[in-house]
Amino acid sequence: MQAENLQLAKKLKIGAWVVTGIVLVFVSIMHKITLDVGIDFSFLPPLYSFFNALTGIVLIAALYQIKQKNIQAHQRLMNVAVVFSGLFLLGYVIYHLTNPDTIFGDANHDGVLDDAERLEVAGIRTFYLVILIAHIVLAAIILPFILFTYIRAYTHQIAKHKKMARWVFPLWLFVALSGPFLYWMIAPYYK
Repeated sequence: MQAENLQLAKKLKIGAWVVTGIVLVFVSIMHKITLDVGIDFSFLPPLYSFFNALTGIVLIAALYQIKQKNIQAHQRLMNVAVVFSGLFLLGYVIYHLTNPDTIFGDANHDGVLDDAERLEVAGIRTFYLVILIAHIVLAAIILPFILFTYIRAYTHQIAKHKKMARWVFPLWLFVALSGPFLYWMIAPYYK
């Protein structure tokens, strides 16, 4: 059984790297191109932000359940967190592939931050950008490790799962909760 789990883990890790690579390719090109697919996806930002918020809430509930030693509830909640994160990611990529970037502070929605707009959001824009950069960098770094942590639990490598989850969990939680906060900040500047 242990040998089968290790073989499965090896295959799943390869899949995790493939998924990570695909996501990174899409994320790296989505700010350079805007596809016209004939569908207006401008409704997605509040929806994918909602999925990110739900992910954060479910992660906190999953942590509570594992602290209570309720392994089955923890497993179910972590499955839900992975699904919500996947839905977030899907919505995020679709939106950003089909819509131009929204600029924080661009009150007239012309795609340019003029001097008056820049002055109006001066210190707040810096605060927004610092959180945004931390969110993006951590999201890019943490994705494969979320998958590896999940794989270790799924393949019953519990000691390795626990060791990795101790540092993956808080980073994932930060990414999940900072996303809706960033959306709340930039929402007035969406067209």
